[in-house]
Amino acid sequence: MATPAKPQNHRAWWKECSVYQIWPASYKDSNDDGIGDIPGIISQLDYIKNIGVDIVWLCPSYKSPQVDMGYDIADYYSIADEYGTVADVEKLIKGCHDRGMKLLMDLVVNHSSDQHEWFKQSRSSKDNEYRNWYVWKPARYDEQGNRHPPNNWVSHFQGSAWQWDELTEEYYLHLYATEQPDLNWEHPPVRDAVHDIMRFWLDKGCDGFRMDVINFISKDQRFLDAPVKDPRTPWQWGDKWYANGPRLHEYLQGLGKILQEYDAFSVGEMPFVKDEQEVLKAVQFDRHEINMIFNFEHVDIDHGTYDKFEPGSWKLTDLKDFFQRWQTFMYANDGWNALYWENHDQPRCVDRYVHASEEKRVIASKMLATALALQSGTPFVYQGQELGMRNVPKSWGIEEYKDLDCLNHWHRILKERPDDTEAHASALAEYQKKSRDNGRTPVQWSSAPNGGFTGPHVKPWMSVNPDFVTINAEDEVKDPNSPYHFWGKVLGLRKKYLDVFVYGDWVLIDQPNQEVFAYTRQYENDKALVLCNWTETTIDWDAASNGIDRVKAVLLDNYDTAEAVQHFTGGKWSLRPYEAAVFLV
Repeated sequence: MATPAKPQNHRAWWKECSVYQIWPASYKDSNDDGIGDIPGIISQLDYIKNIGVDIVWLCPSYKSPQVDMGYDIADYYSIADEYGTVADVEKLIKGCHDRGMKLLMDLVVNHSSDQHEWFKQSRSSKDNEYRNWYVWKPARYDEQGNRHPPNNWVSHFQGSAWQWDELTEEYYLHLYATEQPDLNWEHPPVRDAVHDIMRFWLDKGCDGFRMDVINFISKDQRFLDAPVKDPRTPWQWGDKWYANGPRLHEYLQGLGKILQEYDAFSVGEMPFVKDEQEVLKAVQFDRHEINMIFNFEHVDIDHGTYDKFEPGSWKLTDLKDFFQRWQTFMYANDGWNALYWENHDQPRCVDRYVHASEEKRVIASKMLATALALQSGTPFVYQGQELGMRNVPKSWGIEEYKDLDCLNHWHRILKERPDDTEAHASALAEYQKKSRDNGRTPVQWSSAPNGGFTGPHVKPWMSVNPDFVTINAEDEVKDPNSPYHFWGKVLGLRKKYLDVFVYGDWVLIDQPNQEVFAYTRQYENDKALVLCNWTETTIDWDAASNGIDRVKAVLLDNYDTAEAVQHFTGGKWSLRPYEAAVFLV
Protein backbone atom coordinates (compact mmCIF):
# COMPACT_ATOMS: atom_id res chain seq x y z
CA MET A 1 0.00 0.00 0.00
CA ALA A 2 1.36 3.43 -0.95
CA THR A 3 2.55 5.74 1.81
CA PRO A 4 1.01 9.20 1.33
CA ALA A 5 2.84 12.39 2.21
CA LYS A 6 1.94 13.61 5.65
CA PRO A 7 -0.86 16.17 5.32
CA GLN A 8 0.71 18.38 7.99
CA ASN A 9 3.90 18.82 5.93
CA HIS A 10 3.20 22.29 4.60
CA ARG A 11 4.50 23.37 1.22
CA ALA A 12 6.76 26.42 1.07
CA TRP A 13 8.91 28.06 -1.60
CA TRP A 14 12.08 27.67 0.46
CA LYS A 15 11.61 23.91 0.78
CA GLU A 16 11.81 23.63 -3.00
CA CYS A 17 15.03 25.67 -3.28
CA SER A 18 18.72 24.87 -3.14
CA VAL A 19 21.47 27.20 -1.88
CA TYR A 20 24.98 28.07 -3.08
CA GLN A 21 27.30 29.39 -0.36
CA ILE A 22 30.02 31.96 -1.11
CA TRP A 23 33.05 32.75 1.06
CA PRO A 24 33.81 36.17 -0.45
CA ALA A 25 37.55 36.39 0.30
CA SER A 26 38.18 33.25 -1.75
CA TYR A 27 35.61 33.44 -4.53
CA LYS A 28 36.79 35.79 -7.33
CA ASP A 29 39.12 38.76 -7.18
CA SER A 30 38.02 41.50 -9.61
CA ASN A 31 40.66 44.14 -8.86
CA ASP A 32 43.85 42.09 -8.45
CA ASP A 33 44.47 42.84 -4.80
CA GLY A 34 44.61 39.15 -3.95
CA ILE A 35 41.26 39.13 -2.11
CA GLY A 36 37.92 38.05 -3.52
CA ASP A 37 35.20 40.70 -3.67
CA ILE A 38 31.55 41.34 -4.43
CA PRO A 39 32.12 42.57 -8.02
CA GLY A 40 33.96 39.28 -8.57
CA ILE A 41 30.89 37.39 -7.36
CA ILE A 42 28.64 39.43 -9.67
CA SER A 43 30.85 38.47 -12.62
CA GLN A 44 30.13 34.77 -11.97
CA LEU A 45 26.36 34.87 -11.41
CA ASP A 46 25.65 33.05 -14.68
CA TYR A 47 28.08 30.30 -13.66
CA ILE A 48 26.19 29.97 -10.36
CA LYS A 49 22.78 30.04 -12.02
CA ASN A 50 23.77 27.22 -14.38
CA ILE A 51 24.38 24.85 -11.45
CA GLY A 52 20.64 24.99 -10.90
CA VAL A 53 20.59 26.65 -7.49
CA ASP A 54 17.95 29.13 -6.39
CA ILE A 55 19.60 31.09 -3.56
CA VAL A 56 23.06 32.61 -3.15
CA TRP A 57 24.32 32.83 0.43
CA LEU A 58 26.93 35.54 0.97
CA CYS A 59 29.12 34.92 4.03
CA PRO A 60 29.92 37.98 6.21
CA SER A 61 31.12 40.92 4.13
CA TYR A 62 30.56 43.68 6.67
CA LYS A 63 33.21 46.09 7.93
CA SER A 64 35.53 44.08 10.14
CA PRO A 65 39.10 43.92 11.48
CA GLN A 66 39.10 40.36 10.01
CA VAL A 67 40.41 38.68 13.16
CA ASP A 68 38.03 35.82 12.37
CA MET A 69 37.48 36.39 8.66
CA GLY A 70 34.56 38.78 9.02
CA TYR A 71 32.74 37.03 11.85
CA ASP A 72 33.98 39.89 14.02
CA ILE A 73 31.77 42.72 12.77
CA ALA A 74 32.62 46.35 13.49
CA ASP A 75 29.72 47.88 11.54
CA TYR A 76 26.62 45.94 10.48
CA TYR A 77 25.53 48.66 8.05
CA SER A 78 28.77 48.94 6.04
CA ILE A 79 30.72 46.61 3.76
CA ALA A 80 34.41 45.87 4.23
CA ASP A 81 36.54 47.96 1.88
CA GLU A 82 38.29 44.89 0.49
CA TYR A 83 34.94 43.41 -0.58
CA GLY A 84 33.26 46.50 -2.00
CA THR A 85 30.43 48.78 -0.97
CA VAL A 86 26.79 48.68 0.02
CA ALA A 87 26.05 49.71 -3.56
CA ASP A 88 27.88 46.57 -4.74
CA VAL A 89 25.63 44.45 -2.51
CA GLU A 90 22.61 46.17 -4.05
CA LYS A 91 23.97 45.27 -7.51
CA LEU A 92 24.48 41.69 -6.34
CA ILE A 93 20.91 41.51 -5.09
CA LYS A 94 19.63 42.84 -8.42
CA GLY A 95 21.88 40.46 -10.36
CA CYS A 96 20.47 37.51 -8.43
CA HIS A 97 16.88 38.68 -8.81
CA ASP A 98 17.33 39.28 -12.55
CA ARG A 99 18.32 35.62 -12.88
CA GLY A 100 15.47 34.31 -10.75
CA MET A 101 17.70 33.73 -7.71
CA LYS A 102 17.55 35.14 -4.20
CA LEU A 103 20.31 36.49 -1.95
CA LEU A 104 20.90 35.34 1.60
CA MET A 105 23.16 37.32 3.96
CA ASP A 106 24.88 36.34 7.19
CA LEU A 107 23.48 37.56 10.51
CA VAL A 108 26.26 37.38 13.15
CA VAL A 109 24.68 38.68 16.34
CA ASN A 110 25.80 36.44 19.18
CA HIS A 111 28.92 38.59 19.26
CA SER A 112 30.46 41.62 17.57
CA SER A 113 34.00 42.86 17.05
CA ASP A 114 35.71 44.55 19.95
CA GLN A 115 36.19 47.40 17.46
CA HIS A 116 32.45 47.97 17.18
CA GLU A 117 31.43 51.32 18.63
CA TRP A 118 29.01 49.52 20.96
CA PHE A 119 31.86 47.65 22.63
CA LYS A 120 34.20 50.63 22.70
CA GLN A 121 31.52 52.48 24.66
CA SER A 122 30.74 49.45 26.82
CA ARG A 123 34.40 49.09 27.74
CA SER A 124 34.93 52.77 28.51
CA SER A 125 33.32 52.73 31.98
CA LYS A 126 30.96 50.75 34.18
CA ASP A 127 28.30 53.45 34.04
CA ASN A 128 28.33 53.93 30.25
CA GLU A 129 24.91 53.48 28.64
CA TYR A 130 26.33 50.62 26.52
CA ARG A 131 27.80 48.71 29.47
CA ASN A 132 24.93 46.19 29.53
CA TRP A 133 25.17 45.54 25.79
CA TYR A 134 27.83 42.93 26.57
CA VAL A 135 28.36 40.28 29.25
CA TRP A 136 30.55 41.69 32.01
CA LYS A 137 31.30 39.88 35.28
CA PRO A 138 33.55 40.49 38.31
CA ALA A 139 36.51 38.23 38.99
CA ARG A 140 36.53 35.31 41.37
CA TYR A 141 39.33 35.20 43.96
CA ASP A 142 40.73 32.16 45.69
CA GLU A 143 41.90 31.98 49.34
CA GLN A 144 45.32 33.24 48.33
CA GLY A 145 43.81 36.29 46.65
CA ASN A 146 44.56 35.12 43.09
CA ARG A 147 42.21 36.39 40.43
CA HIS A 148 40.24 33.91 38.29
CA PRO A 149 37.59 34.22 35.54
CA PRO A 150 33.90 34.07 36.53
CA ASN A 151 33.67 30.40 35.48
CA ASN A 152 35.61 27.66 33.72
CA TRP A 153 34.12 27.96 30.22
CA VAL A 154 36.46 27.34 27.31
CA SER A 155 36.51 29.49 24.19
CA HIS A 156 35.87 27.76 20.86
CA PHE A 157 39.27 29.11 19.83
CA GLN A 158 41.17 27.65 22.83
CA GLY A 159 41.69 28.94 26.39
CA SER A 160 39.31 30.72 28.74
CA ALA A 161 36.11 32.26 27.37
CA TRP A 162 36.68 35.31 29.61
CA GLN A 163 39.01 38.25 29.08
CA TRP A 164 40.15 40.55 31.87
CA ASP A 165 39.76 44.27 31.15
CA GLU A 166 42.25 46.41 33.05
CA LEU A 167 40.34 49.66 32.60
CA THR A 168 37.07 48.65 34.29
CA GLU A 169 38.51 45.68 36.20
CA GLU A 170 35.95 43.11 35.10
CA TYR A 171 35.89 40.18 32.71
CA TYR A 172 33.90 40.11 29.48
CA LEU A 173 32.63 36.93 27.83
CA HIS A 174 33.91 35.85 24.41
CA LEU A 175 32.83 32.39 23.29
CA TYR A 176 35.12 32.81 20.29
CA ALA A 177 38.20 35.06 19.90
CA THR A 178 39.05 37.62 22.58
CA GLU A 179 38.25 40.21 19.90
CA GLN A 180 34.68 38.82 19.60
CA PRO A 181 32.83 39.85 22.80
CA ASP A 182 29.40 38.28 23.29
CA LEU A 183 26.38 40.55 23.09
CA ASN A 184 23.95 40.54 26.01
CA TRP A 185 20.56 39.62 24.57
CA GLU A 186 18.94 40.01 27.98
CA HIS A 187 19.25 43.77 27.39
CA PRO A 188 16.27 44.91 25.23
CA PRO A 189 18.21 47.56 23.25
CA VAL A 190 20.43 44.77 21.88
CA ARG A 191 17.42 42.94 20.49
CA ASP A 192 16.04 46.16 19.03
CA ALA A 193 19.38 46.84 17.34
CA VAL A 194 19.40 43.36 15.76
CA HIS A 195 15.87 43.87 14.47
CA ASP A 196 16.95 47.17 12.91
CA ILE A 197 19.90 45.47 11.18
CA MET A 198 17.60 42.84 9.71
CA ARG A 199 15.17 45.41 8.37
CA PHE A 200 17.98 47.49 6.87
CA TRP A 201 19.14 44.64 4.63
CA LEU A 202 15.68 43.21 3.95
CA ASP A 203 14.57 46.65 2.79
CA LYS A 204 17.45 46.62 0.32
CA GLY A 205 16.10 43.41 -1.20
CA CYS A 206 18.02 40.77 0.74
CA ASP A 207 15.85 37.63 0.87
CA GLY A 208 16.82 36.28 4.28
CA PHE A 209 19.62 35.29 6.59
CA ARG A 210 21.89 32.52 7.70
CA MET A 211 22.15 33.06 11.46
CA ASP A 212 25.52 32.42 13.06
CA VAL A 213 25.51 30.31 16.28
CA ILE A 214 22.00 31.60 16.86
CA ASN A 215 21.27 29.20 19.73
CA PHE A 216 23.96 30.89 21.85
CA ILE A 217 22.08 34.19 22.14
CA SER A 218 20.22 33.07 25.27
CA LYS A 219 22.49 32.05 28.15
CA ASP A 220 21.65 30.71 31.59
CA GLN A 221 22.13 33.84 33.68
CA ARG A 222 23.67 31.93 36.59
CA PHE A 223 26.88 31.45 34.55
CA LEU A 224 27.72 28.26 36.41
CA ASP A 225 30.91 26.25 36.02
CA ALA A 226 30.76 23.62 33.31
CA PRO A 227 31.09 19.97 34.30
CA VAL A 228 34.56 18.55 33.72
CA LYS A 229 34.73 16.69 30.43
CA ASP A 230 38.45 16.96 29.68
CA PRO A 231 40.54 16.41 32.84
CA ARG A 232 43.68 17.64 31.08
CA THR A 233 42.68 21.31 31.19
CA PRO A 234 40.91 23.71 33.59
CA TRP A 235 38.81 25.07 30.71
CA GLN A 236 35.64 23.13 29.94
CA TRP A 237 32.84 23.28 27.38
CA GLY A 238 30.06 25.39 28.91
CA ASP A 239 27.47 24.60 26.25
CA LYS A 240 25.15 23.21 28.93
CA TRP A 241 24.77 26.80 30.15
CA TYR A 242 25.14 28.95 27.02
CA ALA A 243 23.55 26.88 24.24
CA ASN A 244 19.73 26.79 23.96
CA GLY A 245 19.19 29.04 26.95
CA PRO A 246 15.87 29.69 28.69
CA ARG A 247 14.82 32.60 26.47
CA LEU A 248 16.05 31.29 23.12
CA HIS A 249 12.65 30.71 21.57
CA GLU A 250 11.33 34.04 22.79
CA TYR A 251 14.23 35.71 20.98
CA LEU A 252 13.83 33.54 17.86
CA GLN A 253 10.14 34.39 17.65
CA GLY A 254 11.09 38.05 17.73
CA LEU A 255 13.29 37.46 14.69
CA GLY A 256 10.66 35.24 13.12
CA LYS A 257 8.03 37.99 13.14
CA ILE A 258 10.28 40.13 10.97
CA LEU A 259 11.13 37.22 8.67
CA GLN A 260 7.44 36.46 8.23
CA GLU A 261 6.70 40.06 7.40
CA TYR A 262 9.13 39.88 4.46
CA ASP A 263 8.44 36.20 3.58
CA ALA A 264 12.19 35.78 4.08
CA PHE A 265 14.38 32.68 4.24
CA SER A 266 16.21 31.67 7.42
CA VAL A 267 18.64 28.97 8.42
CA GLY A 268 20.23 28.84 11.86
CA GLU A 269 23.61 27.50 12.84
CA MET A 270 22.91 25.61 16.08
CA PRO A 271 25.87 23.72 17.58
CA PHE A 272 25.48 21.44 20.61
CA VAL A 273 21.88 20.51 19.82
CA LYS A 274 21.06 16.82 19.93
CA ASP A 275 17.63 17.06 21.53
CA GLU A 276 15.01 16.61 18.79
CA GLN A 277 12.33 18.54 20.69
CA GLU A 278 14.64 21.52 21.17
CA VAL A 279 15.33 21.63 17.44
CA LEU A 280 11.65 21.19 16.65
CA LYS A 281 10.76 24.25 18.71
CA ALA A 282 12.99 26.27 16.41
CA VAL A 283 11.97 24.85 13.02
CA GLN A 284 8.45 23.44 13.29
CA PHE A 285 6.44 25.12 10.54
CA ASP A 286 3.72 26.75 12.62
CA ARG A 287 6.06 28.12 15.31
CA HIS A 288 7.44 30.78 12.94
CA GLU A 289 10.94 30.97 14.36
CA ILE A 290 13.41 29.85 11.66
CA ASN A 291 12.97 27.60 8.63
CA MET A 292 15.75 25.08 9.31
CA ILE A 293 19.02 24.58 11.18
CA PHE A 294 22.48 23.28 10.42
CA ASN A 295 22.98 20.16 12.49
CA PHE A 296 26.58 19.38 13.52
CA GLU A 297 26.49 15.69 14.37
CA HIS A 298 27.65 14.42 10.97
CA VAL A 299 30.46 16.99 10.67
CA ASP A 300 31.76 16.14 14.15
CA ILE A 301 31.88 12.47 13.22
CA ASP A 302 35.68 12.33 12.83
CA HIS A 303 36.57 14.37 15.94
CA GLY A 304 38.57 12.94 18.79
CA THR A 305 37.25 12.30 22.30
CA TYR A 306 38.30 15.67 23.73
CA ASP A 307 39.51 17.67 20.77
CA LYS A 308 38.50 18.34 17.17
CA PHE A 309 42.16 18.07 16.17
CA GLU A 310 42.61 14.62 17.65
CA PRO A 311 42.17 11.52 15.47
CA GLY A 312 38.67 10.10 15.38
CA SER A 313 37.08 7.15 13.61
CA TRP A 314 33.62 6.37 12.26
CA LYS A 315 31.71 3.84 10.17
CA LEU A 316 29.18 4.32 7.36
CA THR A 317 26.45 3.05 9.67
CA ASP A 318 27.22 5.97 12.03
CA LEU A 319 26.53 8.38 9.18
CA LYS A 320 23.38 6.49 8.16
CA ASP A 321 22.11 6.53 11.74
CA PHE A 322 22.48 10.32 11.80
CA PHE A 323 20.46 10.78 8.62
CA GLN A 324 17.82 8.26 9.66
CA ARG A 325 17.29 10.02 12.95
CA TRP A 326 16.79 13.52 11.56
CA GLN A 327 15.12 12.62 8.26
CA THR A 328 12.37 10.58 9.90
CA PHE A 329 11.93 12.94 12.86
CA MET A 330 11.57 16.10 10.78
CA TYR A 331 9.20 14.44 8.33
CA ALA A 332 6.96 13.13 11.10
CA ASN A 333 6.82 16.47 12.93
CA ASP A 334 6.52 19.07 10.18
CA GLY A 335 10.09 20.28 10.59
CA TRP A 336 12.76 20.72 7.93
CA ASN A 337 16.40 19.79 7.39
CA ALA A 338 19.32 21.76 5.98
CA LEU A 339 21.41 19.32 3.92
CA TYR A 340 25.15 19.91 3.66
CA TRP A 341 28.52 18.18 3.45
CA GLU A 342 30.71 21.27 3.24
CA ASN A 343 30.84 24.91 4.30
CA HIS A 344 33.41 27.54 5.27
CA ASP A 345 34.12 25.70 8.55
CA GLN A 346 34.43 22.18 7.13
CA PRO A 347 36.92 20.22 5.01
CA ARG A 348 36.18 18.98 1.52
CA CYS A 349 33.78 16.04 1.40
CA VAL A 350 35.71 13.95 -1.17
CA ASP A 351 38.54 13.76 1.36
CA ARG A 352 36.45 13.58 4.51
CA TYR A 353 33.67 11.10 3.83
CA VAL A 354 35.14 8.76 1.21
CA HIS A 355 38.91 9.44 1.05
CA ALA A 356 38.77 9.17 -2.74
CA SER A 357 41.90 8.73 -4.82
CA GLU A 358 42.46 11.33 -7.54
CA GLU A 359 41.49 8.71 -10.10
CA LYS A 360 38.09 8.30 -8.46
CA ARG A 361 37.61 11.90 -7.26
CA VAL A 362 35.13 12.84 -9.99
CA ILE A 363 32.89 9.81 -9.60
CA ALA A 364 33.06 10.05 -5.78
CA SER A 365 32.06 13.72 -5.77
CA LYS A 366 29.06 12.86 -7.95
CA MET A 367 28.08 10.06 -5.57
CA LEU A 368 28.21 12.41 -2.59
CA ALA A 369 26.07 14.96 -4.45
CA THR A 370 23.45 12.29 -5.17
CA ALA A 371 23.43 10.90 -1.63
CA LEU A 372 22.89 14.33 -0.10
CA ALA A 373 20.73 16.40 -2.42
CA LEU A 374 17.88 13.91 -2.88
CA GLN A 375 17.15 13.57 0.81
CA SER A 376 14.37 15.48 2.54
CA GLY A 377 15.50 19.05 3.13
CA THR A 378 17.09 22.05 1.44
CA PRO A 379 20.48 21.22 -0.18
CA PHE A 380 23.43 23.56 0.35
CA VAL A 381 26.34 23.56 -2.11
CA TYR A 382 29.55 25.24 -0.96
CA GLN A 383 31.77 27.04 -3.46
CA GLY A 384 34.15 24.62 -5.15
CA GLN A 385 32.11 21.62 -4.05
CA GLU A 386 30.50 21.69 -7.49
CA LEU A 387 34.00 21.16 -8.91
CA GLY A 388 35.01 18.39 -6.52
CA MET A 389 37.72 20.55 -4.94
CA ARG A 390 39.98 18.85 -2.43
CA ASN A 391 41.64 19.53 0.92
CA VAL A 392 44.90 21.44 1.15
CA PRO A 393 48.05 19.50 0.20
CA LYS A 394 49.63 17.18 2.77
CA SER A 395 52.88 19.03 2.18
CA TRP A 396 51.55 22.25 3.76
CA GLY A 397 53.48 23.48 6.78
CA ILE A 398 51.92 25.50 9.57
CA GLU A 399 53.03 28.73 7.86
CA GLU A 400 50.40 28.16 5.16
CA TYR A 401 47.43 27.99 7.54
CA LYS A 402 45.25 31.02 8.26
CA ASP A 403 42.52 29.44 10.41
CA LEU A 404 42.50 31.09 13.85
CA ASP A 405 41.19 27.94 15.50
CA CYS A 406 43.97 25.89 13.94
CA LEU A 407 46.73 28.39 14.77
CA ASN A 408 45.62 28.76 18.39
CA HIS A 409 45.63 25.00 18.73
CA TRP A 410 49.15 24.83 17.27
CA HIS A 411 50.43 27.46 19.71
CA ARG A 412 48.88 25.53 22.58
CA ILE A 413 50.55 22.30 21.46
CA LEU A 414 53.93 24.03 21.20
CA LYS A 415 53.51 25.55 24.66
CA GLU A 416 52.34 22.37 26.37
CA ARG A 417 54.57 19.89 24.49
CA PRO A 418 57.46 21.87 22.97
CA ASP A 419 59.70 18.83 22.37
CA ASP A 420 57.03 16.30 21.40
CA THR A 421 57.68 16.00 17.66
CA GLU A 422 55.19 13.14 17.37
CA ALA A 423 52.42 15.35 18.75
CA HIS A 424 53.42 18.14 16.37
CA ALA A 425 53.29 15.79 13.37
CA SER A 426 49.92 14.41 14.48
CA ALA A 427 48.49 17.91 14.83
CA LEU A 428 49.65 18.90 11.33
CA ALA A 429 48.11 15.70 9.92
CA GLU A 430 44.79 16.53 11.58
CA TYR A 431 44.86 20.15 10.29
CA GLN A 432 45.19 18.79 6.76
CA LYS A 433 42.07 16.72 7.38
CA LYS A 434 39.95 19.11 9.45
CA SER A 435 41.22 22.70 9.38
CA ARG A 436 38.71 25.30 8.26
CA ASP A 437 41.31 26.35 5.68
CA ASN A 438 40.44 23.26 3.63
CA GLY A 439 37.23 24.96 2.55
CA ARG A 440 38.75 28.44 2.28
CA THR A 441 41.41 28.06 -0.40
CA PRO A 442 40.58 30.24 -3.43
CA VAL A 443 38.15 28.89 -5.99
CA GLN A 444 39.98 27.37 -8.95
CA TRP A 445 38.60 29.10 -12.04
CA SER A 446 41.14 27.99 -14.63
CA SER A 447 44.58 26.44 -15.15
CA ALA A 448 46.11 29.93 -15.37
CA PRO A 449 48.50 31.13 -12.63
CA ASN A 450 46.74 31.40 -9.24
CA GLY A 451 43.97 29.26 -10.69
CA GLY A 452 42.45 32.34 -12.32
CA PHE A 453 41.30 33.55 -8.90
CA THR A 454 43.41 36.70 -9.12
CA GLY A 455 45.99 38.20 -11.47
CA PRO A 456 49.02 36.12 -12.45
CA HIS A 457 51.49 38.40 -10.68
CA VAL A 458 49.43 38.88 -7.50
CA LYS A 459 49.96 37.05 -4.23
CA PRO A 460 46.53 35.77 -3.14
CA TRP A 461 45.56 36.23 0.51
CA MET A 462 45.76 32.45 0.83
CA SER A 463 47.65 29.96 -1.31
CA VAL A 464 45.70 28.35 -4.12
CA ASN A 465 45.65 24.55 -4.03
CA PRO A 466 48.23 23.50 -6.65
CA ASP A 467 45.82 20.95 -8.11
CA PHE A 468 44.05 23.84 -9.91
CA VAL A 469 45.86 22.64 -13.05
CA THR A 470 43.54 19.62 -13.19
CA ILE A 471 40.57 20.81 -11.09
CA ASN A 472 39.10 24.09 -12.33
CA ALA A 473 35.84 25.63 -13.46
CA GLU A 474 36.91 26.44 -17.01
CA ASP A 475 37.61 22.79 -17.81
CA GLU A 476 34.52 21.51 -16.01
CA VAL A 477 32.11 23.91 -17.69
CA LYS A 478 33.37 22.56 -21.04
CA ASP A 479 33.07 18.92 -19.94
CA PRO A 480 29.47 17.63 -19.90
CA ASN A 481 30.56 14.75 -17.64
CA SER A 482 32.12 16.96 -14.94
CA PRO A 483 30.94 17.27 -11.33
CA TYR A 484 29.76 20.82 -12.18
CA HIS A 485 27.25 19.57 -14.74
CA PHE A 486 26.31 16.58 -12.62
CA TRP A 487 25.20 18.92 -9.82
CA GLY A 488 22.87 20.51 -12.36
CA LYS A 489 21.43 17.09 -13.17
CA VAL A 490 20.87 16.19 -9.51
CA LEU A 491 19.21 19.51 -8.65
CA GLY A 492 17.20 19.33 -11.88
CA LEU A 493 15.96 15.86 -10.97
CA ARG A 494 14.94 17.14 -7.54
CA LYS A 495 12.76 19.78 -9.19
CA LYS A 496 11.39 17.50 -11.90
CA TYR A 497 10.15 15.03 -9.27
CA LEU A 498 9.30 17.70 -6.71
CA ASP A 499 6.61 15.73 -4.89
CA VAL A 500 8.87 12.73 -4.41
CA PHE A 501 12.20 14.36 -3.55
CA VAL A 502 10.93 17.41 -1.69
CA TYR A 503 7.66 16.34 -0.08
CA GLY A 504 7.90 12.54 -0.08
CA ASP A 505 8.78 10.38 2.89
CA TRP A 506 12.29 9.00 3.48
CA VAL A 507 13.07 5.41 4.42
CA LEU A 508 16.56 3.98 5.00
CA ILE A 509 17.07 0.49 3.63
CA ASP A 510 19.83 -2.07 4.24
CA GLN A 511 20.87 -0.20 7.39
CA PRO A 512 23.61 -2.64 8.58
CA ASN A 513 25.50 -2.47 5.27
CA GLN A 514 28.90 -0.78 5.72
CA GLU A 515 29.43 -0.37 1.97
CA VAL A 516 26.11 0.88 0.62
CA PHE A 517 23.98 3.89 1.52
CA ALA A 518 20.46 3.37 0.18
CA TYR A 519 17.13 5.04 0.85
CA THR A 520 13.74 5.45 -0.77
CA ARG A 521 11.62 8.55 -1.27
CA GLN A 522 7.89 8.10 -1.79
CA TYR A 523 4.94 10.37 -2.46
CA GLU A 524 1.59 8.62 -2.93
CA ASN A 525 2.21 5.97 -5.64
CA ASP A 526 5.54 7.34 -6.87
CA LYS A 527 8.58 5.77 -5.28
CA ALA A 528 12.28 6.39 -5.92
CA LEU A 529 15.36 4.49 -4.77
CA VAL A 530 18.69 6.25 -4.22
CA LEU A 531 21.55 3.76 -4.15
CA CYS A 532 25.19 4.69 -3.42
CA ASN A 533 28.30 2.52 -3.28
CA TRP A 534 30.45 4.13 -0.58
CA THR A 535 33.62 2.24 -1.55
CA GLU A 536 36.33 2.39 -4.20
CA THR A 537 35.70 -1.23 -5.21
CA THR A 538 33.02 -3.06 -7.16
CA ILE A 539 30.51 -4.75 -4.87
CA ASP A 540 27.33 -6.79 -5.22
CA TRP A 541 24.08 -5.56 -3.71
CA ASP A 542 21.09 -7.84 -3.22
CA ALA A 543 18.17 -5.80 -4.48
CA ALA A 544 15.62 -8.57 -4.05
CA SER A 545 16.35 -9.10 -0.35
CA ASN A 546 15.94 -5.35 0.19
CA GLY A 547 12.45 -5.30 -1.27
CA ILE A 548 13.33 -4.04 -4.77
CA ASP A 549 11.73 -6.39 -7.28
CA ARG A 550 11.34 -4.18 -10.35
CA VAL A 551 12.93 -1.04 -11.77
CA LYS A 552 10.59 1.14 -13.79
CA ALA A 553 13.25 3.60 -14.89
CA VAL A 554 16.80 4.72 -14.18
CA LEU A 555 16.53 8.45 -13.54
CA LEU A 556 20.22 9.15 -12.97
CA ASP A 557 23.54 7.36 -12.74
CA ASN A 558 26.93 8.91 -12.10
CA TYR A 559 28.53 6.62 -14.68
CA ASP A 560 26.17 6.53 -17.66
CA THR A 561 22.42 6.62 -17.27
CA ALA A 562 21.68 4.98 -20.64
CA GLU A 563 23.98 2.04 -19.91
CA ALA A 564 22.57 1.67 -16.42
CA VAL A 565 19.14 0.62 -17.69
CA GLN A 566 20.58 -2.81 -18.54
CA HIS A 567 23.03 -2.76 -15.64
CA PHE A 568 20.41 -3.08 -12.88
CA THR A 569 18.48 -6.25 -13.63
CA GLY A 570 17.93 -9.46 -11.73
CA GLY A 571 18.03 -10.03 -7.98
CA LYS A 572 21.64 -8.97 -7.42
CA TRP A 573 23.19 -5.80 -8.77
CA SER A 574 26.86 -5.08 -9.32
CA LEU A 575 27.76 -1.58 -8.13
CA ARG A 576 30.88 -0.01 -9.59
CA PRO A 577 33.29 2.04 -7.40
CA TYR A 578 31.44 5.01 -5.88
CA GLU A 579 28.48 4.37 -8.15
CA ALA A 580 25.29 6.32 -7.42
CA ALA A 581 22.04 5.53 -9.16
CA VAL A 582 18.49 6.83 -8.80
CA PHE A 583 15.53 4.71 -9.88
CA LEU A 584 11.78 4.78 -10.07
CA VAL A 585 10.74 1.46 -8.51
